[in-house]
Order: sequence, then structure tokens, then C-alpha cells
Amino acid sequence: MTPHPVAQNHTTELLISSDQRLPISPVAPQSGRRTALVKAVNTVCSGVVSIELCPAAEGEPFPAFEAGAHIDLHLQGGMVRSYSLHNAPGESNRYVIGVLNDSASRGGSRWIHEHLRAGDHIPISSPRNLFALNEQQPAHSVFVAGGIGVTPILSMLRRLVQLGRGAHVILCARSRGGAPFLDELTQLTNQGITLHTHFDDEAGGPPSLRSLLMEHQQHDHFYCCGPSPMLTNFESTCAELGFANVHVERFKADQPASPKMALTGSCIVELRKSGVTMEIPKNKPALQAFLDAGVDIEFSCEEGVCGACETRILEGEAEHRDSVLSGAQKAAQKSMMVCVSRCRSDRMVLDL
Repeated sequence: MTPHPVAQNHTTELLISSDQRLPISPVAPQSGRRTALVKAVNTVCSGVVSIELCPAAEGEPFPAFEAGAHIDLHLQGGMVRSYSLHNAPGESNRYVIGVLNDSASRGGSRWIHEHLRAGDHIPISSPRNLFALNEQQPAHSVFVAGGIGVTPILSMLRRLVQLGRGAHVILCARSRGGAPFLDELTQLTNQGITLHTHFDDEAGGPPSLRSLLMEHQQHDHFYCCGPSPMLTNFESTCAELGFANVHVERFKADQPASPKMALTGSCIVELRKSGVTMEIPKNKPALQAFLDAGVDIEFSCEEGVCGACETRILEGEAEHRDSVLSGAQKAAQKSMMVCVSRCRSDRMVLDL
């Protein structure tokens, strides 16, 4: 879904969930949460809708967001899922997201497609960014988008157009009719963006990323958002070609590596701000224990991909099992995603 720009970013899943159609009522803002009005729900292509959200309270604009950012939607039943913003940064009067009706999802995308309508109110979070665009250097940008993974990339392209900079986009989909926002991408080709499309049914199979990327320079910045097999292929191809500036955003968590040794026993965890101390088994993530203790903590995906529950480590060591932090960030032991990571040391102090 953000969050830590580094040379190799490993970031967020963008999913959803819920059940039956129930009235969604406005909520008072807390922890960055606010109520949005659903202004429009439009079909983009087969299985994909674009949802335009506006501030529910007149005269209260949304917080500004950066290209590549996402927001959380708070759905019925306490479920929270993240979606990338694909409109232009600087638009504080609206957020626009794209939602794929994914048969492999946990039910939320189906609920949104079947029930969310213009005129509804829905709680949302402030934007977070785990997939930041490099704006500091004038390096050329190359984007690889797989299906609905084009959404954060669209926002990045709009930002580059604002900056007067060009970029190259490789859009991959199983078919032309199933390629979300193809018309909008095509329109951007009139503003300094070049576009290559690959449709499996027309090409007779998946793309060769090596042949599509090898023409670019090693100092370029490379971005990819899409399904896990594409990301694995993208990262290995970039490594083979010697590309250092590689950024990815994930729909789903990486399969965590097996720990070097099994975690046994328990850890004494002090939550410095809350004044709470508790004992937590080392082989379980801490989030549920914090919630049971009444600690106010933001969380969303519960899979270690969205960055919402990132918590600063003041003392102690964690066993990191997220897909957000880079290897260097995990080794630094400065923060942890408490929804999936464990306590490695016998005592930890967290900034909660």
C-alpha cells in the first residue's frame, strides 16, 4: 500500500475486504482518519472501477500527497485495506483510486464493486508513501506496470509532467481490454511520456523484461508495480543488468525467510508513551496484544506490506518479517512492523 525511499524499495500490498452492504456513517477524525464522500464510481475496463473521493466536510481539503502514495479505506467489520492514488499530486479537492475485482482477494474488492456507490460516506486515512518518486535528480525514469499496478505509476507520470520531465512506461496486461487506464496513459504520450504496451494474448505469451529494459542506462531509475511473479522477474532482471536504482511496490507480502533459529520464550515489552508493560511470546507478532491492551495504534494490511503499523524501536531487537524495510533498515533495528515481526530480544522498549 507507504514509508522509506531507498535505493531498493520493497513496499506495499494494495488490497481490500468486507461483507454485506451496510450504511457507512461518517466518523470523527482520529489518528489521521477522516470521512470521504464517494463522488463517482466509474468502470475503467473489465473488472476495474475508478473511485473518486471528495472531502465530506465543505471547506476542509484533503491532506496533500506525493506521487506513489496510497490511502487506507476503513470498511465494514473493522477491515482496513490500502489503495494507490492515481490522480495528480497537488489535487487537495479529491483522491482517486482504482479497484480491481480480484478473485484472489479477501472479499473487499468484491464488496466495493457490488455495493459502494456515489453518495456513500467512507472513512479513509491520510496518505502514506512507500513508493516514492525520485524528484531530486534529473535521472530518466522507467516504469513497468502490471495490470492494476499502473495506478501509482499514473500519479508519478502526472508529477513528472508537472516537472517538465519525460519517462518511459512499459504496460503489461493479459489483454488490451483488461488493461486499466490505457486511454489515460496514451494521453500522456502527448506530454513527453513514451509508452510500450505488451498484451499476452496478442504477443503469444508474457513479456521479456530483459529485452525491454536492456536498452536503458544504469543510472536511470526503474520502478515496478504489479503481481508477485512480475516483481520477482523485474528485480532479478535489474540485478543482472546492473541497475542500482530499483523501486518496487508489492500487492502481497514476500514469503518470509525461515528464521536462523526458532524463537522461544517470551519478551517483556514496554510501551513508553502508553505506560504499558506486557509479556509477549516471541513466536507471535505483537499487534494483537497491543490492541487487547487498548493501545491506540494504526494498522491496515496485517501482512507487513503497507507500513501503517511501523513502530520505532527504542531498545531491543526485532525479528523482521515485513516487506517494507530494506535489508539495511532491518539491520539498523530502528523500527519494526508489529503486525508481522517478532521480538528477538528478551526485552524491548517501543515508542508507543
